[in-house]
Amino acid sequence: MTLKNAALLALIGTILMTALLVWTFVSNVLNVLRGVEAPVVLFHSLIFAFGCFSVMVFFYVFHRAQR
Repeated sequence: MTLKNAALLALIGTILMTALLVWTFVSNVLNVLRGVEAPVVLFHSLIFAFGCFSVMVFFYVFHRAQR
């Protein structure tokens, strides 16, 4: 497996994880607006979604930099 293929595989996995965490964040926002969950849940969910998005951007740039 080449470094470019490994970067692509990591990018695909991170895209899927980011989609899942963003969906969870949106669900938490809706639940807070409905009064089902405490607002502190949003902070936790936002940190996870932002962290995974940052890793996804890193893998995208890393994949593009490989020849």
